Amino acid sequence: MNVTFLLNGESVELHNVPPTATLLDWLRDTRGLTGTKEGCNEGDCGACTVMVQDQQGARALNACILFLPQIHGKSIRTVEGIASPDGELHPVQDAMITHHGAQCGFCTPGFITSMATAHLNGETDHATALAGNLCRCTGYAPILRAANASQSAPVPSWLSDFTLPETLAGASHSDGGSQPPDTAVQPETADELAHWYQDNPDATLIAGATDVGLWVTKQMRDLPQVAFLNRCRDLQTVTETDDRLTLGAGVTIAQLIPIMDRLHPSLGQMLRRYGSAQVRAAATIGGNIANGSPIGDGPPALIALDADLHLRKGDSRRTLPLALFFKDYGVQDRAPGEFVEAVSFAKRADRLKCYKVSKRFDQDISALCGCFDITIGEGVVTRARIAFGGMAGIPKRAYNVEAALEGQPWSDAAIEAAWGAWSEDFTPLSDMRASAEYRLETARNMLSRYLLEDLGATTSVKEVRA
Repeated sequence: MNVTFLLNGESVELHNVPPTATLLDWLRDTRGLTGTKEGCNEGDCGACTVMVQDQQGARALNACILFLPQIHGKSIRTVEGIASPDGELHPVQDAMITHHGAQCGFCTPGFITSMATAHLNGETDHATALAGNLCRCTGYAPILRAANASQSAPVPSWLSDFTLPETLAGASHSDGGSQPPDTAVQPETADELAHWYQDNPDATLIAGATDVGLWVTKQMRDLPQVAFLNRCRDLQTVTETDDRLTLGAGVTIAQLIPIMDRLHPSLGQMLRRYGSAQVRAAATIGGNIANGSPIGDGPPALIALDADLHLRKGDSRRTLPLALFFKDYGVQDRAPGEFVEAVSFAKRADRLKCYKVSKRFDQDISALCGCFDITIGEGVVTRARIAFGGMAGIPKRAYNVEAALEGQPWSDAAIEAAWGAWSEDFTPLSDMRASAEYRLETARNMLSRYLLEDLGATTSVKEVRA
């Protein structure tokens, strides 16, 4: 597979690259750009952060789980390219020096690239932008002071004048001939993908690689056949009508947040705790669904919204309720050669609340995640949709709890009526994140929290009161 991109302003063309070679390894081992560090090698620490620019803008991404074919036609800036070609420092670099934002320096390059990307995009929520960058020396206070101090400085011309040459954006990425045919492809449309995947049903589909990347970097798995989906623009569309929202499988979590801020703010807030800014910029809603994780944070909310999943195999398409897609741990209702094309749900008055419980507030895996959409009419529960992640081997809807709630007065009586139904719906496991008893009790408490919030109480987990 051939890959063409810009690296710190310089055009680079690679031939016959291994499809699962990471940008991090290439930068350090082949290019000698060792400012980009390997820390966790799984997209958690941010030491490997690079700035990626294309026609859709600039974003910070983790180079450790970014495969080389994914950067085809894009511009990459490492920490070595944040300053100007003549050595003038970027405002965030100046500010980090002034405010003593570094000690050992290992994590500093990742902070610099994250900060420079946020600065370019005009972002001022620095705590969110830097949640995916870890430092254990300086602490975050001087780093955040540096981010605040630099936010009003103009974007340097060497970054603001970014243009991606047309010849590069549309450059050929076919094999040079030495690789066996069809071992790695990068389709431009869902049609191309559908026909290839139907003929190669054992292949691995790679969208953001925030999950598959770890198969390579941590599990050392060999992926004989892969298809990269990041150039399928028709999988990245959002279609909104007066009564329905349809999300292409390639829509990223970052793209989804402002949509949910408008339609279902609780989900928008919960998605901000989905990985880090680097992960959210790469991870897709289709991948979050298709990998079938029992602790994926997207499916519980979508199930509570009565979402439909749209699947495709070749030229055939089918639709099923998302709640029915998950059959058992690691088993989904998906035929060989069939892939997730989109997910959609009806637009309704916002009654959705999403509660994520994890040991760390930012960038942590859920111990459990509960999502509630309960409709009240004349003081009585007329409709209830409840779904959880982390309570079973699959994202699962609470059918018995829903049935117990419907028809009940919206008060503590409803909570009591549903008390026994929780153990009918869920038999959670105990593991390193939480015990079974804790999960069941916390799930019940989430319903009480929903009621209290509905009655006007403040229940923020970030607010501490005596």
